[in-house]
Amino acid sequence: MTTALETLATPEEKKRTLAGNQYEATLALATSVSLRAICVDRRTGKLLHNVELLQSSAPEPIHKFNSYATPTAILEPGRVYCDFGTYGTAGVNSATGELLWRRRLPIEHQVGAGSSPLLVDDLLVLIRDGCDVQYVTALNKRTGETSWKTDRPTIDLDDEFRKGFSTPFLAEHNGRRQMIVPGAQWVVSYEPATGRPIWQANYVKGYSNIARPVFGHGLVYVCTNGPGQQLWAIRVDGLGDITDTHVVWKVKKQMPQKASPLLVGNEIYVVTNNGIVTCLDALTGKKHWSHRIGGNHAASPVHADGRIYVFSEEGKTSVFRPGKQPEPVAENHIQGRLLASPAVAGKAIFLRSDTHLYRIENR
Repeated sequence: MTTALETLATPEEKKRTLAGNQYEATLALATSVSLRAICVDRRTGKLLHNVELLQSSAPEPIHKFNSYATPTAILEPGRVYCDFGTYGTAGVNSATGELLWRRRLPIEHQVGAGSSPLLVDDLLVLIRDGCDVQYVTALNKRTGETSWKTDRPTIDLDDEFRKGFSTPFLAEHNGRRQMIVPGAQWVVSYEPATGRPIWQANYVKGYSNIARPVFGHGLVYVCTNGPGQQLWAIRVDGLGDITDTHVVWKVKKQMPQKASPLLVGNEIYVVTNNGIVTCLDALTGKKHWSHRIGGNHAASPVHADGRIYVFSEEGKTSVFRPGKQPEPVAENHIQGRLLASPAVAGKAIFLRSDTHLYRIENR
């Protein structure tokens, strides 16, 4: 099951310079939108459900790289959870398409929603990093009622630079679970059950974080975004402000703005917006290799069946073998613009372009 939108009027594109920013963003504005959950049979592609969950007759502008249905839905046996940022969140019966509950926690995204929710036991965790307010909250997955809410640390940046779009990562280290959430200026680790902060690190000018962290070797790998993207490796065994004590290494060149890093064994892989794939030593940050594949890149790379798959906006998939030397295997193309990160289930890869939903599998 996936989230989708149905635009009820042709989007009008316009350019405006965001106050105080250094780039000109093209924003799209629809007259009204219908926000839906669409369910297809994974074996045949047959449409099973197409359910309207929310609608807006006065939607806000979104960035040209965004949509009104960007956050990824979460599926578990019997239920699916869909979040559309400021327009609302819904729990749905995945067998029947019945709406079970609905909540709205409005914030000012400025360029549209981007953070996907995280399901932890009976809690649905939502990140609300807007220009106006910044907090993390957990809803009861059965009722949609608030279980806890925690404000983000103080951000010493103008309102426009306080927003964030990253998805939480759930890690376990030395028997303790941590929910790690990058945001403007700070990355923070929280107790999933209570929302109580465990540790935090300050990368000062990082903002509009998109990439999701990854975890391994006792380290969490965080993309800072903002001016001059960096990748930080941080030990997760600290308490309080660990900026000066637990940052193991930083890399400041050819780091991603949109695509999340990929950890495979002792190597970490990153893909820049303009199609440079870099392999680093996960323990030291030392670069093993860089390889230009070209194109524009927003979707995150994945590792499946012993290979690394990298997806461009133009619909090209580049396949590599993991290792300390670049080993390209193949290139393939699909129709449509590809911004969403793929999903892997069994031997199949599912790709969602702006025109199609694909299942790709070697039978």
